[in-house]
Amino acid sequence: MEMNTYTVPDITVRKNQGLTHAADFTLPQPWDRYTAEDHQTWATLYRRQSEMLPGRACDEFLQGLAALQVDAHQVPDFGRLNQTLMAATGWQIVAVPGLIPDDVFFEHLANRRFPVTWWLREPQQLDYLQEPDVFHDLFGHVPLLINPVFADYLQAYGKGGMKAKELGYLPLLARLYWYTVEFGLINTAQGMRIYGAGIVSSKSESVYSLESDSPNRVGFDLQRIMRTRYRIDTFQKTYFVIDSFQQLFEATAPDFTAVYHAVEQQGLLGAGEIDAQDRIFHVGNRVGWADTADA
Repeated sequence: MEMNTYTVPDITVRKNQGLTHAADFTLPQPWDRYTAEDHQTWATLYRRQSEMLPGRACDEFLQGLAALQVDAHQVPDFGRLNQTLMAATGWQIVAVPGLIPDDVFFEHLANRRFPVTWWLREPQQLDYLQEPDVFHDLFGHVPLLINPVFADYLQAYGKGGMKAKELGYLPLLARLYWYTVEFGLINTAQGMRIYGAGIVSSKSESVYSLESDSPNRVGFDLQRIMRTRYRIDTFQKTYFVIDSFQQLFEATAPDFTAVYHAVEQQGLLGAGEIDAQDRIFHVGNRVGWADTADA
């Protein structure tokens, strides 16, 4: 999602030079723009993440990755993936130039279209890229769209986003997306696992989120999440843990208007704060926490 203070990075401008997009920011996947280096970068990212995620990522993510038969050796063809995705849950992916305006993003989600940045990071950026690229968007997000419950959750989020923007509560809803879709953990019978795209697409955060003593791990609570600031420049100080995707869907199914009003009365929490009402899995030791401001 686009942040109000977002400035288009040079790499986004450079990758999209000469391309045009439709009013909804979609464009045909520009296959001829991918270089041999791009395909090699994809293969490297895919290999190292797929090797480390078993035992760390949730079963639903790994099953989705397998069901989609995501290409391990080159940037995948969006059209081929859509054949499988549409048949499974009615979703499709659409190519976009990069981050897109909030209202356009929500409109796509509400209509079961997931925007995927078409271009790929460069070799010197393997470990970190602040803006989303095709590896983050496709490898990180799309496998869970095979799961019917998560697929319905994301569509409902899109519909809720359209309303939140009208009501002026977009920052609250943005925190929900951040702490679930991007950086969520799930508690399973086999142990804690990753489902958030920002984690599964990151080698270092896949380890940190589960194994480091530094961050807090706190049980999912809708209002608590909407009150909590987050990190855009470092690993997260707090991860929120759901018990199931069904819990996530049911908690976020009702109209949020009353929830927004309730949260507004409670005040914000810093990204690393522990609240007295928290269901705590782990209190972080704060080692290595940056002192820059929370978003």
